[in-house]
Amino acid sequence: MNTGNPTLPPSPTLPRPLAWPLGLIPVAAHSTVLVSLLNRVFATALREGEMDFLDGKIMLVRVRDAGLRYRLTLKNGRLRVALGRRPHDLSIEGTVYDFLLLATRREDADTLFFNRRLRLGGDTELGLYMKNFLDALELEGPWTSRLVKVLDGATTVMGRFG
Repeated sequence: MNTGNPTLPPSPTLPRPLAWPLGLIPVAAHSTVLVSLLNRVFATALREGEMDFLDGKIMLVRVRDAGLRYRLTLKNGRLRVALGRRPHDLSIEGTVYDFLLLATRREDADTLFFNRRLRLGGDTELGLYMKNFLDALELEGPWTSRLVKVLDGATTVMGRFG
């Protein structure tokens, strides 16, 4: 994790030819896959109630360069796709690369938010809970470590060619 870098170079973005096909896949399919993945990755945190601050709240996750938007909520201790038209309580947005930096711990949440690479909007208190949760998150287990290895490789490729 990099904690000594007060400013970051510009973020590489997902090339349009790669982003375009993602727009052809229905949002419901993207969201279902993301929620399934996050429930596995955050299983311990969910079980221990570390994400209860999202209970009944709607969080919008926007991946700018990929043109993706996800609406998530917590219900009965599990992350779910937030249906309906109720406005979101919190938004977090960034590029694919910036979310990869966070997921692989190459950069800490404070650095990414300070440099406005990841942006929070909406309920300030809820945003602070989310930032602190992401910053303190400890990913554990063989499945998660394999996922982080794959994401780390994707981060390296995007950093070189993005």
